[in-house]
Amino acid sequence: MDFPGLLTFLAGQPLLALALAAIFVSVLGGLLRGALPLLGGFLRGMGNLGVVAALLLTVAQATRLTSGADFALPGIELPELGLSRQSVSGGETRVPMAPDGHFWVKATINGVKGDFLVDTGATLTAISPRVANSAEVRPQTMRQDIAMRTANGTVAARLGTVDELRFGSVVARQLDVVVAPGLEDQNVIGMNLLSRLASWRVEGRTLILVPHHPQPAT
Repeated sequence: MDFPGLLTFLAGQPLLALALAAIFVSVLGGLLRGALPLLGGFLRGMGNLGVVAALLLTVAQATRLTSGADFALPGIELPELGLSRQSVSGGETRVPMAPDGHFWVKATINGVKGDFLVDTGATLTAISPRVANSAEVRPQTMRQDIAMRTANGTVAARLGTVDELRFGSVVARQLDVVVAPGLEDQNVIGMNLLSRLASWRVEGRTLILVPHHPQPAT
């Protein structure tokens, strides 16, 4: 058996590793209960708790991702320089449609600037590895890798947490994001951010975003 390969695989699947370790401890506790009742009972109880924890974490992850572990993002080009940017009026952020037919915003992640496509078809907000590294986006260590479909094929992506994403009058904190190599320099604002807003709508060629607590535009 390739133990180094197995360990490498389990390192990328923390929930599976937790479940297997918990099952092992529970079985070991059961074997020891005859000779060492207190130790055996303690180990078995801890193992059962570990199995329950792994199950709850798996359910929580599935709930947050809603559609499972397969996300599709459009294969689009970044906007040209000189495009109109979002504006703030009366607490609303208004985003004009770009010539490519999409809505783009200039946003900052942990203070790092980037262009973002607002995509209502994307489950999660997605950022490129370059932006993630520059913004020091921390990975979610207890989350397993997910498969993500991009224009360049299926790639392995990691989940991370953004301390702050800001554009116009909108500020989102502690936001889940996907860090995917296949995005290259593309970044996407998905429904997990839009669903936090008080409302959003499209009027003509303008996307209007209304946060619950509008922030001063920077």
